[in-house]
Formats: sequence, structure tokens, C-alpha cells
Amino acid sequence: MTSTTMTVRLDDQLKTRLDKLAELTHRSKSFLAAEAINEYLKIQEWQINDITKSIAEADAGQLVDHDSVVKHWEKKRAHSVDKRR
Repeated sequence: MTSTTMTVRLDDQLKTRLDKLAELTHRSKSFLAAEAINEYLKIQEWQINDITKSIAEADAGQLVDHDSVVKHWEKKRAHSVDKRR
């Protein structure tokens, strides 16, 4: 995989934390920054994809009514209370 260089502005506290982590893990600051960005992007992409999918389902009328949700969770709660006894 090819890589490219980019510049990122960090406040002093964040840079100090990055420096310390790089030293403790024997990893480069570039490696750690790239890993952090990758993890952040994965989470954001997952959230956006799920939200987009859910909006499409709602637009298509694929919804669960409130009473069904309440009944489902009341049943689960009752079952978990019974298991504790």
C-alpha cells in the first residue's frame, strides 16, 4: 500500500500524549496517528452506514410500533428477574 504525507495541527497536550505513547510503544508518531485516524474513520463509517440504512427502512415503512418494543423489553426484563431468583 502506498502512503502519502499530510500535515496535522495538534495542540501541545495532544502532541505530548502522542510523543509519550510513541515512546512507550516503540512506534512512530506517524504510525500511531494513522492508526487513530483509521479507527476513527471505521467508527464514523459504521455509524453513517447504519443511520442511512435505518432511514431507508423507516422511509419504506419498516418500523416497529412502540407497544411492541415495550412488550418485548418487559418480557426480557421479567425473564432476567426470574433467572436471578
